Amino acid sequence: MIARDLEPRIVRLAEKFPAITLTGPRQSGKTTLCRAAFPDHPLANLEAPDLRAFAVDDPRRFLSQYPRGAILDEIQRAPDLLSYLQVSIDESPVPGQWILTGSQNLLVSDSISQSLAGRTAVLNLLPLTWRETKRFPNHPQTLEAALFAGSYPRIFDDNPDVSDWIGSYVATYVERDLRLISQIGNLAAFQRFMALCAGRTGQLLNLSSLADDCGISQPTAKAWISILEASFLVFRLPGRSSNLRKRLVRMPKLHFWDTGLVCWLIGIRSPEQLQTHPLRGAIFETWVVSEIAKHRVNRGERGGLSHYRDRNGAEVDLVLETPDGLFLVEAKSSMTPASSMLSGAKRVRKHLGAASGSCRITVVYGGDAAQHRTDGSIIPWRDLHNAGVV
Repeated sequence: MIARDLEPRIVRLAEKFPAITLTGPRQSGKTTLCRAAFPDHPLANLEAPDLRAFAVDDPRRFLSQYPRGAILDEIQRAPDLLSYLQVSIDESPVPGQWILTGSQNLLVSDSISQSLAGRTAVLNLLPLTWRETKRFPNHPQTLEAALFAGSYPRIFDDNPDVSDWIGSYVATYVERDLRLISQIGNLAAFQRFMALCAGRTGQLLNLSSLADDCGISQPTAKAWISILEASFLVFRLPGRSSNLRKRLVRMPKLHFWDTGLVCWLIGIRSPEQLQTHPLRGAIFETWVVSEIAKHRVNRGERGGLSHYRDRNGAEVDLVLETPDGLFLVEAKSSMTPASSMLSGAKRVRKHLGAASGSCRITVVYGGDAAQHRTDGSIIPWRDLHNAGVV
């Protein structure tokens, strides 16, 4: 077990709210974090059929077992319990009593908004950041190994075969968790859809093209993307809006939260395959963007991330809004730094700089040596957390 960056924030909020709700994908470490942050709280795992039946059939008596509160794990398995929990909290609103975890964002969010609005702080625990991954003794030593292994804690805790573990993870998600979120009849088509999405990570999300390639309707593709988002597997990076007189591409980019999952879905079964794979650049871009996004989630920051592309071909992978101005972030998987790495962001800066005040450029690349140039900084991938953008 390693310390998670979210822990100080969750402990701090537990001093103010009677309940804390922690959502995130399966195996992101929610239960482990809650037990570390609240060691005196008993744990009730609602995945256990007998415990879940008790909570559903006799919720008042179930909650009475925990007069000082508890960790209620996988709360989406007994959503009606939240209505009774509301009554308990209103009768005794002691801060930090109840710690709730859930793996399906849609189910948890709907139930929370109906029952515990104003009574709980809601946080997301995503897969590991690189800074967290490095706390494991056996963390990856090369870029290819880091992209291939991804960022689920169990992979570094138990040292399983990465492909076997992610394959089992996908099977569990498709065969069990998916049925809780939506009544999808054709699970094979949905898994094919996931693979097609993985092949488009780091690219503009064209739902029409995606639907055609999968043999489904565009409304179905839209609904299935929402399901993957609700499961914390993918996220959409919006195109940057601007008042400038530019013909901007507003279409979002699709990114996965975990590059190990991307690799498995597109058939990569070893780190060595990534050295020459045609999607190496897109996978690295997803790693960089998701890394920055995860750091912002851990700090409770929302929004402020977009990509930029206009009809004239000027583009940058990530535009990061900060109180001090904009960061333009480019991801380049090449191991050799070059001035040309800065050219795309420099072109975008001409469009955005005057309208946005300070506009700094950072290129994250696949090599080992940092270079700070007049036009911007070129930062090694392993030092991203020291680049000032996270």
